[in-house]
Amino acid sequence: MGQNPFSAGEHTQPMSEINTTPLVDVMLVLLVIFIITAPLLTHAVKIDLPQATSQPLEEKPEVIDLAVDVDGKIFWNDSEIQVAELATRMSEAAAQQQQPELQIRADKNTRYQVLAEVLAKAQTAGMKKVGFVSQPQP
Repeated sequence: MGQNPFSAGEHTQPMSEINTTPLVDVMLVLLVIFIITAPLLTHAVKIDLPQATSQPLEEKPEVIDLAVDVDGKIFWNDSEIQVAELATRMSEAAAQQQQPELQIRADKNTRYQVLAEVLAKAQTAGMKKVGFVSQPQP
């Protein structure tokens, strides 16, 4: 008689083999997809571009170094100026074609009032690039 694995009287071992047919089918489908799409990704239009030689302009913007010491004295590029002269110089700098960058260095014990006045004058003059310079801790 033929063997019937579903009969109630017999105890058979579970099937321990992995069916690789679906895995091979999926891999072949992926291979076909990659074979079809690979030439599409490398397609490029070949054109003859004109050649030009030029040097890029490397204009570094002017930097104004504004220092304020502990006594409230103001230094414009390392030369001392009066507070009244500060507004005039900032207006002239803001009116330039390429506006310079204002870098403010202040002593850590400088009164906040002095820095607030300097910032107010820079805003009134129209200075757009204002920054504070600090020294990193060792």
